[in-house]
Amino acid sequence: MLVPAGWAQPSPRQLFPVVFEAVQLGGVFPDSKTFVDARPKAAPAVIEAAYQQQKNHPGFSLKQFVRQYFELPAVPTDAYQSRVAAGLRHHLDTLWTVLQRQPQDSVGRYGSLLPLPKPYVVPGGRFREVYYWDSYFTMLGLRESGRTALLRGMVDNFASLINRQGFIPNGNRTYYLTRSQPPFFALMVELLAQTQSDTVRPRYQPQLLREYQYWMAGADSLQPGTATRRAVRLPAGEILNRYYDAGDYAREESYAEDVATARQTTQPQPEFYRHVRAAAASGWDFSTRWFRDEKTLASIRTLELVPVDLNCLLYGLEQTIASGYRQQGQATLARAFEQKARARRNAIRRYCWDNSAGWFVDYDFVARQPMRLRTLAGAFPLFFQVASTGEARQVAAGLQRDFLKDGGLVTTLNHSGQQWDAPNGWAPLQYVAIEGLNHYKQQELARTIATRWVGLNVRVFQQTGKLLEKYNVENTQLTAGGGEYPTQDGFGWTNGVLLRLLNQYQLWPKEPAAGK
Repeated sequence: MLVPAGWAQPSPRQLFPVVFEAVQLGGVFPDSKTFVDARPKAAPAVIEAAYQQQKNHPGFSLKQFVRQYFELPAVPTDAYQSRVAAGLRHHLDTLWTVLQRQPQDSVGRYGSLLPLPKPYVVPGGRFREVYYWDSYFTMLGLRESGRTALLRGMVDNFASLINRQGFIPNGNRTYYLTRSQPPFFALMVELLAQTQSDTVRPRYQPQLLREYQYWMAGADSLQPGTATRRAVRLPAGEILNRYYDAGDYAREESYAEDVATARQTTQPQPEFYRHVRAAAASGWDFSTRWFRDEKTLASIRTLELVPVDLNCLLYGLEQTIASGYRQQGQATLARAFEQKARARRNAIRRYCWDNSAGWFVDYDFVARQPMRLRTLAGAFPLFFQVASTGEARQVAAGLQRDFLKDGGLVTTLNHSGQQWDAPNGWAPLQYVAIEGLNHYKQQELARTIATRWVGLNVRVFQQTGKLLEKYNVENTQLTAGGGEYPTQDGFGWTNGVLLRLLNQYQLWPKEPAAGK
């Protein structure tokens, strides 16, 4: 296996190639992520040699071997029992402690976890590490809770990852070092600036610039209609971006699943794996948004698409960099980034606005046409105020007519069995849509979405004592489904968005009397 440039820390598959393959394809654990999160108890060479020596012995058990040589990860939230009777406010406040991790938790010499300098909040369940785009929505809740030190510590952690890796990985694991995720770092900096002071932007300016360089690497040398890594040059010469992963092999944390699906595709396997990994970089893993036939994962072609949400996020990054330069009195550099932001805004509206659908969609730069499929990513141009007033009005009408369900907004209109499709709703997308609508004076619709989403979250909590990763917004009596793993409890971004909306719209349910 080739190691991508700049990938310093070896991953579990690199450290234990033979044992890794045997465990992940041998069905030892129902979740492929379990093994890659385990901590080795001995040096890789010792473990590999022991396996070669023992594997053919009569009665050899691979599961017992793994338990002997690896410390398996616990699921920390399993030990926490919520108290519904104590109320939602108590539950949310307690979860910040339950989901908090200390800098050195579970970091071992040959383990996959990357150390971070300050405490951080994990999503929960099988997600035992910090995740990039999850964390922004978690931070919304930390701000509402007045936990500014923890919020700032998380921003510092991401800055440290940029300093060490040149970008923010999907999560702080060695097997995530081939890709990033939706670039929310600038929004995190803005959130901290609102909480503290305007000195925040200049403090993180070096990291903001380095993240921008990561996304734009190779852009200057592109010819129209071509792409390299994360940059795409469009037919008229504009530069937009796409999701990308440096690996062309099965994801280590979903190894068995990827290998199984690769048998069903007609694409060359390295190409298929790149598309799968790029979809993982998008955070929407998986959705018919990325599928050529809008039905099957085997038809995935993520790298051919310019995603509307990604480019809105990079527009925001350009604006934040420009603001930082303005504060430092560097007017020429500020104007340069303001011009980059204007050019990107114009390109988003030129290539991603589908006037016939009244919606912002992804752009297929290979076929040179906008995609047919409408998704909630189309709300990002409202969140970042990229849309014109008329465009925003059409998106609002589409949200109300087609996406609004009893429990909030559905992610797409396709029922595919994938988790980022109908009937599922996700906290970050609800928040983006609500805030986007408020930017364009669509407050009534924004409040309706918030009220339905909060109502669903509260009902499920009162019935189960849990706040979940995702919800079925179409039939609120059923749980959400789809994906490569069961719906997870915790849950960082659900908690953050819920707390923000409860306060913003004064939707708190009646709480038990003190002391009950």
